[in-house]
Amino acid sequence: MEESITGLRARIAQMQPVKSVGRVQSVDGTTIWIRGLSEVACIGDRLRLIRPDFPLEGEVLRIRDDMVAMLPDEAADGVSKGDRVAVLGAPTLAPCDSWIGRVVDAYGRPLDGAPLSPGAVPRAFRSNPPPAAARGRLGARLATGLSVFDTLLPIVQGQRIGLFAGSGVGKSRLLANLAQGVEADVVVLALVGERGREVLDFVTSVLGEEGMARSVVVAATSDRSPLERRRCPLAAMTIAEHFRDQGKHVLYLADSITRFAEAHREVAIASGEMPALRGHPPSVAHQIMRLAERAGPGERGVGDITAVFSVLVAGSDMDEPVADILRGVLDGHVVMDRKIAERGRFPAIDLLRSVSRSLPEAASPSENETIQTVRQLMGAYAQSETMVRAGLYREGEDPILDQAIKIWSELDSFLALSSPGGPEDAFQRLDLILRKANAIGAGRLPANRAIGASGPATARA
Repeated sequence: MEESITGLRARIAQMQPVKSVGRVQSVDGTTIWIRGLSEVACIGDRLRLIRPDFPLEGEVLRIRDDMVAMLPDEAADGVSKGDRVAVLGAPTLAPCDSWIGRVVDAYGRPLDGAPLSPGAVPRAFRSNPPPAAARGRLGARLATGLSVFDTLLPIVQGQRIGLFAGSGVGKSRLLANLAQGVEADVVVLALVGERGREVLDFVTSVLGEEGMARSVVVAATSDRSPLERRRCPLAAMTIAEHFRDQGKHVLYLADSITRFAEAHREVAIASGEMPALRGHPPSVAHQIMRLAERAGPGERGVGDITAVFSVLVAGSDMDEPVADILRGVLDGHVVMDRKIAERGRFPAIDLLRSVSRSLPEAASPSENETIQTVRQLMGAYAQSETMVRAGLYREGEDPILDQAIKIWSELDSFLALSSPGGPEDAFQRLDLILRKANAIGAGRLPANRAIGASGPATARA
């Protein structure tokens, strides 16, 4: 109650009894030009068209001589020359602890039908990342509830990873599993450009009461303006920073950065920027990298933001601009494959194309040996899979491949298992599979072809 009263007082203190007002001069496509505000309005300020029958807000994109260009949140139907427009000022967000368990839009307004109290301290949507020299190091390995992340692709506290997948491959489902299973004090989810029905389904059916009890969901559905869709992951990051500064470990999930980039493209083109990177404006790289840099370890003495950014990749093209930009600034990437999803294995992670840059520090020497062994076996099978399935391979020609063939189905099934016992239990189950591989090849492998320096079973005994 005290927090709500403090927030209300802060909101009253920020109220402006007098607002600067201009007049609509012209409408050019999706842009509304306004005269009389060029001396008081700033780039990024919010504007409001003052009409009792047609409330319309937007954002300042350009300032030219005595004219200001506004990109409205909705279509400009009904706008006429001479309509009054007021300056609302720069948008801010004031999150507080009572937001946990709630669904809000990109401006901090409730979407779940209940009143929402603002916090006492307004925050900018575009804050600076922590100073590079003052940031802490990556933390300890986190239990995730999924065997593949508890062993072969570990996630550590403060790590930033990318989740690259095409549509319908199970990306949103995997994000939901991470939201439920990863160790964190608070989870903040940014749902950008999702279908309206999916937001409620995600909150009620996927996250459920247990997941929402520690989560804040920020949603900007596909029907919202590009301004709001672009602001959605920024708002979610601002909320995550609020909890990080309290010393908490925050899990930040964004679905997806591709839609964030598409929304930015619409806004940038309306502001006069020309497309350059396969239709994306040059500024999209800075927007993505700045968002990613705000996550990660905080300054010493505060909390961390562990982040998972999803990217929609058409046709598994990892070199398309958004994927290429994001992959270069993250601490690991997870690639999901449609062929794996089509044969029914979830999560449909392509292990050989995925990397966690928290290794080798995130695992012990024996665990690193186990990880290397699994990659060696799965790599050997992947290289010869076509030949094996066609019946062209004869047993005994390659001892490593012989072992890989015998246990490949078990390794593949392991990647789909849950991990209720945490990383230690998951590694024990993985070692049991590898002991079988060593038993198959016992006495037939030359010393330089043995799996692991001393075998996973020996190393972990």
